[in-house]
Amino acid sequence: MVKFRCNLEHVLKDRGIKKSYVAEKAKISRSGFSLIVQGKSLPTLPVAIRIGKVLNLPIEKIWIIEEEED
Repeated sequence: MVKFRCNLEHVLKDRGIKKSYVAEKAKISRSGFSLIVQGKSLPTLPVAIRIGKVLNLPIEKIWIIEEEED
């Protein structure tokens, strides 16, 4: 099984971007985006792509593969 580490909190802090801004631009709820940032929820691929577009980052830079288990 593949596990991911969410890098969103670091990206937002480094860029001084508010969660509410990204949630609005990516057309997702603030509470849903907060769960994604905390790593408690994984977004669907379309949502991940929208978040990446808002941040001008490829999704591979936002969700890092931690480990792969067979």
